[in-house]
Amino acid sequence: MTERTPLLHYRLSTSVNESEPRPPPAGQAPEQHPGSPRQRSTQQRQPKKLSIFFGVVIPTLLSMFSVVVFLRIGFVVGQSGLYQAIAMFLVAYFIICMTVLSVCAISTNGALDAGGAYYMISRALGPEFGGSIGIMFFFANVCGCALFVLGLVEAIVATFGVPEATTAYQVLPSGYWWSLLYGTGVALLCLLVCLVGAHIYAKATFLIFLVVMFVLGTIFVSFFAVPPRTVVLPSSANPTANGTGPVFPTTANFTGFKLDTLLGNLWADYTVDYTTGTTMTFATVFAVMFNGCTGIMAGSNMSGELKNPSYSIPRGTITAVIFTFIIYNLLCVLVACSCDRVLLQRDYSFLRDINIWHPFVTIGVYSSTLSAAMSNLIGASRILYALARDDLFGKVLSPAKKTSHSGNPWVSVLISWFLVQLVLFSGKLNTIASIVTIFFLLVYAAVDLACLALEWASAPNFRPTFRYFTWHTCVLGIVGCAVMMFLINAIYASASIAFMLLLLLLIHYLSPTSSWGYISQALIFHQVRKYLLMLDVRKDHVKFWRPQVLLMVSNPRSSVGLITFINDIKKSGLYVLGHVQLGDLNTLPSDPLQSQYDSWLSLVDHLNIKAFVNLTLADSVRHGIQHLLFISGLGGMRPNTLVLGFYDDCLPNDKLIDPSQDYGEFGDGKVLGPQEYVAIIADAMKMLKNVALARYFNNFDRAQVLSPPSSSPGKGAVYVDVWPVNLLRPDSSSYVDTCSLFLLQLACILNMVRAWRKATLRLFLCVEQGRSVRGSEEKLGQLLKELRIKAQVYPVPWDQQVALHWQRQGEWGKNFPSNATRLSDDYLSAVNKLILDTAQPAPAVRFLYLPRPPADTRRYTTYLHQLELLTQDLGPTLLIHGVTPVITTDL
Repeated sequence: MTERTPLLHYRLSTSVNESEPRPPPAGQAPEQHPGSPRQRSTQQRQPKKLSIFFGVVIPTLLSMFSVVVFLRIGFVVGQSGLYQAIAMFLVAYFIICMTVLSVCAISTNGALDAGGAYYMISRALGPEFGGSIGIMFFFANVCGCALFVLGLVEAIVATFGVPEATTAYQVLPSGYWWSLLYGTGVALLCLLVCLVGAHIYAKATFLIFLVVMFVLGTIFVSFFAVPPRTVVLPSSANPTANGTGPVFPTTANFTGFKLDTLLGNLWADYTVDYTTGTTMTFATVFAVMFNGCTGIMAGSNMSGELKNPSYSIPRGTITAVIFTFIIYNLLCVLVACSCDRVLLQRDYSFLRDINIWHPFVTIGVYSSTLSAAMSNLIGASRILYALARDDLFGKVLSPAKKTSHSGNPWVSVLISWFLVQLVLFSGKLNTIASIVTIFFLLVYAAVDLACLALEWASAPNFRPTFRYFTWHTCVLGIVGCAVMMFLINAIYASASIAFMLLLLLLIHYLSPTSSWGYISQALIFHQVRKYLLMLDVRKDHVKFWRPQVLLMVSNPRSSVGLITFINDIKKSGLYVLGHVQLGDLNTLPSDPLQSQYDSWLSLVDHLNIKAFVNLTLADSVRHGIQHLLFISGLGGMRPNTLVLGFYDDCLPNDKLIDPSQDYGEFGDGKVLGPQEYVAIIADAMKMLKNVALARYFNNFDRAQVLSPPSSSPGKGAVYVDVWPVNLLRPDSSSYVDTCSLFLLQLACILNMVRAWRKATLRLFLCVEQGRSVRGSEEKLGQLLKELRIKAQVYPVPWDQQVALHWQRQGEWGKNFPSNATRLSDDYLSAVNKLILDTAQPAPAVRFLYLPRPPADTRRYTTYLHQLELLTQDLGPTLLIHGVTPVITTDL
């Protein structure tokens, strides 16, 4: 039992932390021996942990309220009416809730570290998607912080900087530089709070939360306690006071609860927004209202500071969303029942005018805006810290990894504050406000996409404790966010998506490979398995046949030419590189093949071919190839063609001599005899596999072959020669059997490849003078036309070679049942010379007919000798034997 304890501990620890990166967790300096048990226990004791209420509920509530609850409720109801206002909130919160469900699902699926939404997306979708979204989320928080700072400054200047009717002096000087000074002061206040750490931030936001809740309470009480009154509208609400345009009322009424007031506010009445001078529509009002609902990630951004993120984030976020939804709708109803339409449309700060004490609402605006600014600053710093710790951008962000003893990433806070300060110089951020909202929506859509991908991948390790979601909710969240993005601003939405894709490509090509796992691999596996099950071998048809090749490779260093050539001939079919290592697993301590796969896959990447690798261990090469033919592939994707290198004495030529690359060591040297080699060919044909023997490909250079010099005899032309007649059976000159048609098909497939399209197919028809040459040529031409194969037909008289054959036989040899075994060396040499002399200029590759091995295994060596003489010095040659029909003339 004691021997199993370490293994059990290892598996438990890896199962819990399998999705976490190697760098040390949040709040830990990198130099503190990351991962040690003592350090981890110290980390647990660090005073950085926040509860649900302080860490999630309060930041989320304040971010969602911001200034909308005080300055935009009247605007929404006044323009769209109560019915459409409630409908808008229902739609907005429906979109938000779909994303919240996804956040809850991902956050309860394992340990969650610093970075919030970035951490969720990157660990689910991989570093490319996570890094690009993380950068955009970081900039969104930075610009959002600057927006709220400037909003607070404008509110302060509007109250204290502009003389009112009752004030004869300016309390605060105003102007661009003064506003920048005030903004810098507010940003410094946020910086100080965030530098001290998460706990002081939590205490500060708690105080602001109490203030905002108190102000909200006074607003609700005011609707009941304040008597009806007339409110003087601001001068900015009547811009045409010179009489040249329509004159608007200068006063409006707070009527208290009246049925007539409610009836007057039920339906929409879109008019000109007095602050911008543009006519409002459903879309524009909805966009303004939705800006106040995009703070749902404030709690998730604090994930590194929470006691239990997986427990706190779902409960805290859902609580905040429900609470804000109730408050917004209650305010809409109360406003519609007690304020006339003119007041709602012409005075957006009317809640201050109808409050028990006017400054209460002003204090609420200041407090909520300051809280939102701090929330965005601390959120931006945590995202930057997580990005830096993951090393997606190399050394550029390495300083942001530094933390204080309490775990506060103070360098990230300083960098974030510095960027906020730069944004403050722009003075006005009305244009950036839309793109910030779009950035947030893009992040929400990415979280939904991450959850959707995890759900669709059906990974066994995706089992969140929060189960109130389906792939339907994820899709609805993605669609809702996308629609809102383009509704707010189609140009900014398109630019944001383009920017995200650009970042994605940069990270894909520049960042190191991560150990987080890639959701794309899980999705591909899921889809491939599904479609493989649908690929029914019983529905195979000759019309859709394609070569699925198993190429046996002894030493890939000397087989580069053949490997690249077969990659061209596979025609989008299955391509497997097979290798047999001799050995007995019973006598070995472990599987020797596992360590070789990386070298083979590196070779596949280097040669840029689309191939799988299949290695096997066997007591003989013949048994190993039998294993591979039996088990390679899955379902309808199984090799139907075996390709072997030719058994000859050609010296291997290493084509991978490159000191900068390491493809491992591959075995070399012959490990089988001629008898076993021919037996392998016979085995494949018994298993109904097509067979191809490749000779003289050891020096084959695809680039050189396809780009011959113009001074060559063919003036730069490339030829592929096909000899569809069984040259080892001179008594049979048939070229329409299954094997001959298989040769034609493979040559045609090669000619269809883009690099080989300029090659010319030459078909050589062996004829005897006693037969009609023209008739045979016309018949073959008609067949090629029916098969849609473009080739040049050349009749080749071979009477002398045939006569030489019969000379060396006797009359009795004409009727010998297997006269291929009786061929003389003189005949084979003559046919070899015929092929060499006829095909001028020399082709890039030749396709020859491969006859079946003899039934008598004692004649295997003679059979191989005949093939060797036939192909002597022919250059790159494929001897091919087809056993299945592959060509049809039907539609």
